[in-house]
Amino acid sequence: MPDLDAEDQKIVTLARAVRARTGAAEGAAVRDTDGRTYAAATVTLPSLRLTALQAAVAAAVSSGAEALEAAAVVTEADEVDADSLSAVRDLTTGPVFRADTSGTVVDTA
Repeated sequence: MPDLDAEDQKIVTLARAVRARTGAAEGAAVRDTDGRTYAAATVTLPSLRLTALQAAVAAAVSSGAEALEAAAVVTEADEVDADSLSAVRDLTTGPVFRADTSGTVVDTA
């Protein structure tokens, strides 16, 4: 898999940490074009369901980000689901790294 630069490794590490801290199914992080990072976990409430990546994108947008450079999700799933990918693609064509629970990037969308 790709050798990540320090900034990309940072979002993978943040995604892994938020997943571990919350015990959620997924953790995700995004980096905006100003270099700010946003991390989130899966949200599962009776009235609201968001994937970790959707939640991270929502956090970035609600903080004023207009575009993203990259995204990362730590998951046991075999692929990044389409709704999560669509949320990221609304703001960037940059890489979306999928990492396993150890933080190893297994593919890039």
